[in-house]
Amino acid sequence: MLPSSLIALLATGADSAPAIAAPGRSTLDFRALRGLISDTLATLNGWGIGRNDRVAIVLNNGPEMATCFAACACAVTSAPLNPGYRAEEFEFYLADLNAKALIVEQGSSSPAVAVAEKLGLRVLDLVARTEQGAGSFVLQAREARDAVPTAAGGFAQPDDISMVLHTSGTTSRPKIVPLSQRNLCASASSIARTLQFVPGDCGLNIMPLFHIHGLIAGVLAPLSAGSQVFCTPGFNALKFFGWMDEARPTWYTAVPTMHQAIVGRAGKNAEVIARHPLRFMRSSSSSMPPQVIRELEAVFGAPLIEAYGMTEATHQMTSNPLPPAARKPGTVGRAAGPEVAIMAGDGSLLQAGGIGEIVIRGDNVTAGYENNPTANAEGYRGGWFRTGDQGQMDDEGYVSITGRLKEIINRGGEKISPREVDELLMDHPAVAQVVCFGMPHPKLGEEVAAVVVLREGQAATERELQAFVAGRAADYKVPKKILFMDEIPKGATGKLQRIGLAQKLGLA
Repeated sequence: MLPSSLIALLATGADSAPAIAAPGRSTLDFRALRGLISDTLATLNGWGIGRNDRVAIVLNNGPEMATCFAACACAVTSAPLNPGYRAEEFEFYLADLNAKALIVEQGSSSPAVAVAEKLGLRVLDLVARTEQGAGSFVLQAREARDAVPTAAGGFAQPDDISMVLHTSGTTSRPKIVPLSQRNLCASASSIARTLQFVPGDCGLNIMPLFHIHGLIAGVLAPLSAGSQVFCTPGFNALKFFGWMDEARPTWYTAVPTMHQAIVGRAGKNAEVIARHPLRFMRSSSSSMPPQVIRELEAVFGAPLIEAYGMTEATHQMTSNPLPPAARKPGTVGRAAGPEVAIMAGDGSLLQAGGIGEIVIRGDNVTAGYENNPTANAEGYRGGWFRTGDQGQMDDEGYVSITGRLKEIINRGGEKISPREVDELLMDHPAVAQVVCFGMPHPKLGEEVAAVVVLREGQAATERELQAFVAGRAADYKVPKKILFMDEIPKGATGKLQRIGLAQKLGLA
């Protein structure tokens, strides 16, 4: 029987086993982590903040962000926000969430503080207790207020909302995704099972901890198996191998742009890699070029496990399995959590090989967007949640994503998957990274455009790359415009965002 509350999920780790570590810090064991969660619950309840009350968390990446999220998710409704937001963004999110309190680091000058005060939210300072292990903290209220202890106290129950996140909102107003205790437990347990976590594992966390990928795969899933999480201050390719030496990890998870930056520095760090052999690497959140998978696996001597996730599924939906089971590079693996199917435009489910929309249902899928009947009517069909991704499933259940339905480029009626053109360009020896996207065209509607990052010391021209693609694909797939940049434009979580890129780069 799987746990359906987070406090039960986190009961696994042995009391004296390391739970949370960080650069230059002593570790926090599971006994101390569980004590911290109980103390935080009592503190919040004493201020009148209880189950299903929303607490926004604006903290930098690191061990306190990991433990504060875990503690809040066990007691109230956690709402992690990107600390890089500007004042207007904080005002939108804090008001939209109807938050009751805001947690920031002691001494924080984040614009979120002034916004919270303006909105009448209680501001809580997180004071790190550095001498008591990585992630240890106490909460202090910035101002004394009368508080009636909450009637809805105690640990959250399975159907309580444990976390709320906004969708990225690239094409519309961001939607609120409420995720229950049951959703979080189901997803963390699925990931732990897929990756066969054991207490001796240590994950090197480089993912941002305001993002579902970092929170669920990077923190909750390993903790649920009694293994250790080494929390860095955020991704830094220059520091990655130094952290590897300190953490002695057995695995890490990242988005493709991070993997590409790591592999670019791996050659100079062969000794570090040899000292700390990884059991596997994991990639999720956007598609991984097969060329980079081959390069990473050769350098680290470990399998790269490609997974597929989204906020509405509490992260993981499918995953390639660990060896000796078959990994199929270029696919995102088999169902690894919810049920997965391919749906035709008429709502019927397709047989193996058919191309349609990827749909999911199961314990880790949100029950629906908050206060948004229109989005729910569009997002669900026949009990299935529509992911918005186009794909197909082979006869062994492995899913290939052929494109994001909203990202597919429509050039005069010809439909082009930007991922396909990405992979064609990645075969050119001078190309290190690429992202293709649609740019407006007065007659055709859209044309293919691309941003390319060249390998160090390599050269290529726009015309040369266009000819390279033309020799391998139909003319209509050849990028009309190729921009050369030092790095790929990315969203706050390190993820490629094709939608809106033409506008951002002045091509619209």
